[in-house]
Amino acid sequence: METKNQETFQIVVLAKQVPDTHDVGKEAMNADGTVNRAALPTVFNPEDLNALEMALKVRDSIPGAKVFVLSMGPAKAAEIIRESLYRGADDGAVLSDRRFAGSDTLATSYALSCAIKKLGDVKLVFCGRQAIDGDTAQVGPQVAEKLEMQQVTYAEELVNATREKLTIVRRLEQGIEVVEAPTPLLVTVGGTAPECRFRIADRMLKYYKAQMPSEAGENLAAAEEMWKERPYLKLKEWNADDVNPELDRLGLGGSATKVKQIENVVLLKKENVNVPAEAAAIEQMWKDLQGVVF
Repeated sequence: METKNQETFQIVVLAKQVPDTHDVGKEAMNADGTVNRAALPTVFNPEDLNALEMALKVRDSIPGAKVFVLSMGPAKAAEIIRESLYRGADDGAVLSDRRFAGSDTLATSYALSCAIKKLGDVKLVFCGRQAIDGDTAQVGPQVAEKLEMQQVTYAEELVNATREKLTIVRRLEQGIEVVEAPTPLLVTVGGTAPECRFRIADRMLKYYKAQMPSEAGENLAAAEEMWKERPYLKLKEWNADDVNPELDRLGLGGSATKVKQIENVVLLKKENVNVPAEAAAIEQMWKDLQGVVF
């Protein structure tokens, strides 16, 4: 049981609202090489949900632990914070500013690391292995480097958690390995990890009116009155100035890479080809594959 003197054990989950990549058309690309996110429906990045579940399991194991969800994106990314609150997170914030627009993994990890530093003494950071809109798997490790944290990647299962260390099963191409790592620590979680717990009815009733000031629009005055009575319904909204970054490291200007083109690849060939387990047949299959233009 948590006591009054129990030190808070701060856990951050990095969660991204991503375009639903099941239906990507020509309108998904802007002329400047950035993704036109307004043209696509959005979802909670799947592996970030796995990361949220692992963070909640740690929170359940450590007295005084709190889970804070951080999402970088436009104002509608508040949906990610609400969804996380429904599932058990304690708090969250959206990092939103036009100066972040066009960020690649380098600029994104820098902005997120600045936001994490704003929170103070963070012991654990969890994030999905990669996001479905980029598939780079770079942001988590880059955040760890900028925070000078040790990291464990490809996490599949949480074996044990204490304030001092985590024991984690990693899923690798060659099999699995069990590692122990001391806190502070960043962990990237893969899609083979346990799925996130369902929404909790009581928490949905508590937080369904939660919103950021920029979402209130013309109803801001009414929202302010509501927040006076129920301050937990005012979601945190941070801009670039709130996290004290070097401005030239943000957005397109702080990005080392640029998207050249986005395509929706459709595989048309549906029939199966059975290849006999013979050296000549396998050699012919290899020659046929070499002639295919991807």
